[in-house]
Amino acid sequence: MSTERLYFDDPFLHRFTARVVAHGTWNGATSVVLDRTAFYPEAGGQMADHGVLGGLPVRDVQVDDAGTVHHLVDVGEAGTLPAPGLTLDGVVEAERRRIHMSLHTGQHMLSRALLDIAGAATVSSRLGAVCTIDTDQDTLDEQRVAEAEAHVNATIDADLPIRAFFPTPEELAALPLRRAPKVTDHIRVIQVGDFDVSPCGGTHCTRTGQVGLVRVLGVERYKGKGRVLFSAGPRARKELWDEAGTLRALGRAFTCGPLEVPTVVDKLRRELAEAREALGAARAKLAEHTATELAAALDASADKHVVAVLEGAGPEALRAVAARLTSQPDAVVFLAGRTPEGLAVLIARGASSTFGCGAFLKRAAEASGGRGGGRPEHAEGRLPTSTDWAALVASLRT
Repeated sequence: MSTERLYFDDPFLHRFTARVVAHGTWNGATSVVLDRTAFYPEAGGQMADHGVLGGLPVRDVQVDDAGTVHHLVDVGEAGTLPAPGLTLDGVVEAERRRIHMSLHTGQHMLSRALLDIAGAATVSSRLGAVCTIDTDQDTLDEQRVAEAEAHVNATIDADLPIRAFFPTPEELAALPLRRAPKVTDHIRVIQVGDFDVSPCGGTHCTRTGQVGLVRVLGVERYKGKGRVLFSAGPRARKELWDEAGTLRALGRAFTCGPLEVPTVVDKLRRELAEAREALGAARAKLAEHTATELAAALDASADKHVVAVLEGAGPEALRAVAARLTSQPDAVVFLAGRTPEGLAVLIARGASSTFGCGAFLKRAAEASGGRGGGRPEHAEGRLPTSTDWAALVASLRT
């Protein structure tokens, strides 16, 4: 049984009444089937409408091959679906519908512009949390895509009429369709002034000015083809407001105007790079000094083993010190650095030593409740902050 689609005639229709004609099934869930509906079922890349039907929340709307629209509702405390024969009030969530209308109309217009300006035909599109147009081109020239975006927004400003209709076979044959229909009968067409003509069953604006704006968010390759990410209408407007708010907040934080933020950020990046360079030099000097002190202990050690805890030293600093000490072929170093994140530990050996660093650290981690391991010549890990590294190493070496 085919359900009458009220949104075909009026995409701004949000309230309607309809009669329950049956209970259906969709993917194992029981659905409400009406004689007519203003709820748009998910199809053609467009998400389903939400809203309320007979006082029950509508969480999804789907359509089967026979044209029957299935309304999936949450029964809540009612416990049962409305019985066949009842007349129900339906309310479509207006904000969601309006977003989808702008996105779908914007997609038609952007697909047209991409074809005309970039020579990129749309092979598929998706209107979800992220909206995409996939084209038949391997790559897309970003300048051409930007020109297509500008052309679409100029068409929006022109406020062209948008007509949704079911042409006769003769009328259909004479229309300059951008793409071939996916069905063979009862073909609905969306005509955007003299700009674009496409077969489509979705909900659309009635004038281009209602779209507001179309915004390209990026261009990328997806499965070997050029993909355009875009936004339109109320969603694009909210994104711009949010981004402008973030920019203003950054301006306040940096005590500059919003448009000066990039200059301030560039300056901070340069200063950060210089600070990192200076910090690296200081760490290198500290590592050299620490290694010199530990080398004396290493020389005095009968077995050429040295154990040390370096306060505040992270893995990078431990590696720098170990590299200097293990230049002695028979050296074995057991280093630890106490940081807020825990005790970073490192065990390394010189070229002629046969000590098993990885195996030793694995035992140390098991004994202390930490983690770590590595190769026979080098191993790293992290142990609990309270670990007595010197005592732990001594206990495991005996």
